[in-house]
Amino acid sequence: MTAVLTLPITLESTFAANLPDMAVAWHAGKVSDPTLIILNEKLAVDLGLDPAFLRTSGGIGLLTGNGLPENANPVAQAYAGHQFGNFTRLGDGRALLLGEIVDPSGQRRDLHLKGSGRTPFARGGDGLAAVGPMLREYIVSEAMHALGIPTTRSLAVVGTGGMVRREEMLPGAVLARVASSHLRVGSFQYARATGDADLLRRLADHAINRHYPEATRSPNRYLDLLDRVIAAQASLVAGWMLVGFVHGVMNTDNMTISGETIDYGPCAFMDTFDPATVYSSIDAMGRYSYGNQPVIAQWNLARFAETLLPLLAEDLDEAVALAENSLGRFPALYSGAWLAGMRAKLGLTDDVDDDAVTALADTLLTLLQEQQVDYTSLFRSLGAAARGDAETARAFFGEPDRFDAWLAKWLAHSPDADAMDGVNPVYIPRNHLVEEALASAVEGDVGPMERLLAAVSDPFTERPGLERYAVAAPPTFGCYRTFCGT
Repeated sequence: MTAVLTLPITLESTFAANLPDMAVAWHAGKVSDPTLIILNEKLAVDLGLDPAFLRTSGGIGLLTGNGLPENANPVAQAYAGHQFGNFTRLGDGRALLLGEIVDPSGQRRDLHLKGSGRTPFARGGDGLAAVGPMLREYIVSEAMHALGIPTTRSLAVVGTGGMVRREEMLPGAVLARVASSHLRVGSFQYARATGDADLLRRLADHAINRHYPEATRSPNRYLDLLDRVIAAQASLVAGWMLVGFVHGVMNTDNMTISGETIDYGPCAFMDTFDPATVYSSIDAMGRYSYGNQPVIAQWNLARFAETLLPLLAEDLDEAVALAENSLGRFPALYSGAWLAGMRAKLGLTDDVDDDAVTALADTLLTLLQEQQVDYTSLFRSLGAAARGDAETARAFFGEPDRFDAWLAKWLAHSPDADAMDGVNPVYIPRNHLVEEALASAVEGDVGPMERLLAAVSDPFTERPGLERYAVAAPPTFGCYRTFCGT
């Protein structure tokens, strides 16, 4: 039984209150010997929480769900989803929504646990999580935040003192994360699948009030909701593509209504540029490869639009026409966001027309793929090239003459090197460094993880002593595969 304590935090429960049909009251599993592995003190302060308190036994109880404030109403959320294209009923099988925090700025955010034990949605799973995957989510989500890409955030990882059976026995952990909400495309798929029109409408109204209150002034608030989610996801996925991020499992239950990145399972940042890059151990067909991400995003949004059809118009044909019209805007929205980002990465002003930017970008990316060049390193080196020192960039190419021809065309547009350094990161969570950090942390040494976090939390500022965090993996690192952790 979860202890109910007087704690310096208030957890509200608008999701459970507005949508009891999608919330199962539940409690976290008992943690026998909790140990705080890492705490995001800056995020805690942003939330209005005292980091010193979170380090106490009471704070750790909160971070594991074992000690909650009075009137807290923790729930496991119901949702559905297309997983690798196959529809299924799902839910928080190993997660728990503790409640909602209203931070000092007035923003409402979910406090959510992962790895907190089995729930009624667990199916055959054990409801647990291992230290490594939870720390991976912490590292990558905080790196994404520092890169300016909308994301869920990691507040803490707490070791449970227990072991988790996967291919081998691993030390267990609970991740406490924060999000604008955990509403997903899959949430709407669940509501639609029930056939309950009132539930679907209440869910849509809840999403609008939570994320897009401006839509209430629209003649068709539900069409406005669809349009805003499409725009948010187009911008988000363009952001992923621009930094070389591969989500790895873009199921519809992993697409948020808020437009935040969620569920960092088999994810990674691309090394050598290749649109076919896949890091997930279970994505044998490359459905969620780097280059497929925009296509899958539009496919997922089409599933979202299907759920909203009863709300868009009374006449089905009219509703379908409205949805198709909205979905038809996705390619232009995505392309516009990607082009604006690529213009910035190349340091080109608005005076350079879109066709010229597109041609320069396409030619460069083709060269990167053909000559197997590291994506992040090359774009960062272009800042020096814009200042007149192209040798670092040239050294990445086995056939530099072809790059030289591109370079001359690009330099003719007088790229802004300082602006480029503000958008092309020096430091990302390099896969070999993430694995090194996780392996050490599992053994009890969090030093490598803390040093990696220090680098990626300030990704655009080059600093002495961090040189190893700015270079690609050595050839001996080999083929990289990640796992979802369940």
